Amino acid sequence: MKLNLAILLTLFRIAAIPAVVVCFYSTIPNARPIAAILFGIAAVTDFVDGWVARKFNQTSRFGEFLDPVADKLMVAIVLVMLVQAQSGWFEDIIAMIIIGREITVSALREWMATIGERANVKVSVAGKVKTTLQMFGIAFMVYKNPIVGIDVYAVGFALLVLAAIMTIWSMIIYLRAAWPFIISDQG
Repeated sequence: MKLNLAILLTLFRIAAIPAVVVCFYSTIPNARPIAAILFGIAAVTDFVDGWVARKFNQTSRFGEFLDPVADKLMVAIVLVMLVQAQSGWFEDIIAMIIIGREITVSALREWMATIGERANVKVSVAGKVKTTLQMFGIAFMVYKNPIVGIDVYAVGFALLVLAAIMTIWSMIIYLRAAWPFIISDQG
């Protein structure tokens, strides 16, 4: 494995997770906003690392593996923290939808790769919109404190509801693309 800027950005995203967790649960002043800013910086690396990899010809199989792992770890861990910290049935359902979809689509992609059809379930525009909504929504919910009278948590929650809708929509897109291979594999 050759370390390059794209992979280092992805590794930073993984390394940021414990820092976000520690800040989130810390009793220091402004712990939640600090955790949100760290999460936001890590989320930005998700958009930058892919661009860097393509722009500077730093794509690699390891990077293709590591990038979605970093994203899913970051989202799942912080969603679990949010549910634990401020749980209501609606937050729980949204977290279940998002985490359940990530597991389902990851398994689907793995299976499609084993039959040589991974390209049929590559990342779609709907998946990218879903990720963007998730990252902003989660960051705002982690921040929690109002900014100039705006309920940042409520804005983040609304974005996460939209992300959950896009989560279902993008999963349907992937399942529809894989469906001919799923039904032809019966028997």
